[in-house]
Amino acid sequence: MCGLTGFLAPEQSDDLAGLVRGMAAPLTPRGPDDFGVWTDGAAGVALGHCRLAILDLSAEGHQPMHSACGRYVLVVNGEIYNFKALREELKALGHAFRGRSDTEVMLGAIGQWGVESAVGRFNGMFAFALWDRHAQKLYLARDRVGIKPLYYGWIGRVFVFGSELKAIRAHPEFQREIDRNAAVLLMRYAYIPAPCSVYRGIYKLLPGTILTVTGDRVARRDAFSPHASRGASAWGPVPYWSARDGVEQGAAHPFRGSDEKAVEQLDRLLRDAVGLRMVADVPLGAFLSGGIDSSTVVALMQAQSDRPVRTFSIGFTEPGYNEAVYAKAVAGHLGTDHTELYVTSKEMLGVLPRLPTLYDEPFADSSQIPTFLVSQLTRQHVKVSLSGDGGDELFCGYDRYGASRMLWQGTRWLPGPIRCAVSRGLSALPTSAWDRAFRWTAPLFNRQGHAGRVSDKLYKLAGVLAEETPEALYRGLVSHWEDAPDLVWGAVEPKTVFTDAEGWADLPDFMQWMMYLDLVSYLPCDILTKVDRASMGTGLEARVPLLDHRVVAFAWRVPMSMKVRAGQGKWLLRQVLYRYVPRELFARPKMGFGVPVGTWLRGPLRDWAEGLLDERRLRNEGIFDPNPLRERWDEHLCGKRNWQHALWNVLMFQAWLEDQAGAS
Repeated sequence: MCGLTGFLAPEQSDDLAGLVRGMAAPLTPRGPDDFGVWTDGAAGVALGHCRLAILDLSAEGHQPMHSACGRYVLVVNGEIYNFKALREELKALGHAFRGRSDTEVMLGAIGQWGVESAVGRFNGMFAFALWDRHAQKLYLARDRVGIKPLYYGWIGRVFVFGSELKAIRAHPEFQREIDRNAAVLLMRYAYIPAPCSVYRGIYKLLPGTILTVTGDRVARRDAFSPHASRGASAWGPVPYWSARDGVEQGAAHPFRGSDEKAVEQLDRLLRDAVGLRMVADVPLGAFLSGGIDSSTVVALMQAQSDRPVRTFSIGFTEPGYNEAVYAKAVAGHLGTDHTELYVTSKEMLGVLPRLPTLYDEPFADSSQIPTFLVSQLTRQHVKVSLSGDGGDELFCGYDRYGASRMLWQGTRWLPGPIRCAVSRGLSALPTSAWDRAFRWTAPLFNRQGHAGRVSDKLYKLAGVLAEETPEALYRGLVSHWEDAPDLVWGAVEPKTVFTDAEGWADLPDFMQWMMYLDLVSYLPCDILTKVDRASMGTGLEARVPLLDHRVVAFAWRVPMSMKVRAGQGKWLLRQVLYRYVPRELFARPKMGFGVPVGTWLRGPLRDWAEGLLDERRLRNEGIFDPNPLRERWDEHLCGKRNWQHALWNVLMFQAWLEDQAGAS
């Protein structure tokens, strides 16, 4: 795990090393163990690397690394888990290796099979930059589901790239022009979906793609599209793996075996995926929340370990937010070496000033705070940690999937005008009336005490009830600001996978469609971004075995009847877990990794938020229309509505903007 950066500037040959050193320096938290640069003045190319040493801790793992034949120079962030098998295959073909790193195996594979074919053989999480000295080509590539980040774009006639935006910002000619359209997406989703970034002209490389860049194209600035395409009219990222193709093929060729065979096959796949990710030359452990996903990963780790696995959990003193007691019970059953840390609201709030630098561009999933804290705790004991991310998207674990389908099936028979009338009726009554009417049933809605008031849920329902398609309904449910384009001055909302039907997979089931959208957007751009920045900000490598591409392929072959039973998601994954841990330990509603943002904004964060949402400040900055913002802020403060998610999106942007002003 590391940080990488560099540029291709055919018209520049002076002080390339100094420039790339300056770009790599901000990435040192991602790779504090080693630092390296390489340049070719004649080609105008420079590569920089900060290393977190996990495999082959010797100098033989230093990057930028040169291939044995001298043709390629590589910098990579991530791990190739099947490197041992590839190494043996390459040795049989005559290759010799000087060290034990997976990076050297990557170079051998690329030299043997070519870039695209080699990448297709890699089982891992990675983002890399490869310079081909013979062909004078730069290749950027990202893993299949987007576990590792990679940004790229132009500064004048210089093509730049980096693991994080802070590397690109360090280029002395970078202008920091905010993309207002991307700000609209942040307001709606709490993250900025790829390929957009917060800066104009800078993009996120899409998962599962390779971008090939040559000096003449950079100089000419040929027509370019950031969307993956094989079209001849514009150059851009080319897919070597397609999530859309994978899910369509899985749905077209479903698993036909019995329940028992499905459980056995998934157990075998997961056991191998976990086992591959337990290979490291440094201490290793796992995050353990006590939920289905992380418990499954830890159970499979312990089943393959001859000593207690190190596990780590964060506990909270706030009622309704604490899963640490469940994690402790799972750890006790499995016999892991368990460490837990209870943190107060004050300690969580202490993370707040670090968020703009840590997450690097505006990011508003409030579980970013506990994710950083558990990463910080874990790094005090180990250098690698396995995580359970991905189970919800692959095995139908989010409550919103079932709620969305039930809502659509329950209302689609009503004519549009009637749905609109019901929507207006639900919105007309004040919140106090709804809360009084449902005061006895509120506990059924407020699962674990932090799901919000009944009135908030009914108003959300009213907002999506009038939608004419199931796709629009789901987009409404995941939107924090339905009127996001009106909030950002001078902005137009870009197309995303949620709105561009040309990118939708052809799937027979509405729940499958929702899972697909989350697989290609919410998972890489929110969940995996959150884990990457939180873990790498502490010098910790986080590995996600549930997102092994073989597991992903099998999950999409599993019929919905094996994912959802009796109204409960992740049925098949649960059956694997129950082979190792009693099901009684999981007889409880699903909990998120949340924090009480709504309460904080009315209490200890009120002054901080007031400063960022000051009307004069907003008008001077010229990004947001202060009128709807101040209206929601006032409603939140007086308790009329809980606007915590919508407000947090704005506050995270404002905090980032303030941090950028201080850094410039």
